Amino acid sequence: MFKKAKLWARSIKTDIVALYIAAKDTRTPLSAKLISVAVVAYALSPIDLIPDFIPVIGYLDDIVIVPLGITLAVYLIPKILMAQFRAMADDHERLPPNRLAAAIVICLWIASMTGFVWWLFVNRGD
Repeated sequence: MFKKAKLWARSIKTDIVALYIAAKDTRTPLSAKLISVAVVAYALSPIDLIPDFIPVIGYLDDIVIVPLGITLAVYLIPKILMAQFRAMADDHERLPPNRLAAAIVICLWIASMTGFVWWLFVNRGD
């Protein structure tokens, strides 16, 4: 069972890299590109819909949302292209660092914290 889980996790990692490559390829249909970008961004983002510190449910979104998104994106990409993207992903193994994505995440965190502090001051209960 542990071996199957390890293989499954490796295939998820390969598919994330393959979807990253697919999102940048001009032959990929637009709908598949949009889904691919969303899935890759969610998979690599430190921000989750349900925070991981919540027992069981916190990891459930990672176990359900990412594989469902991958499945949808792979379904939308022609099989021949997806096979090429997976082969390219096997060669790369890792995504290149993306400073723009990091900047977006940092800006989202700053905006979230600013909004939270503003909400606290507005709703002080004076």
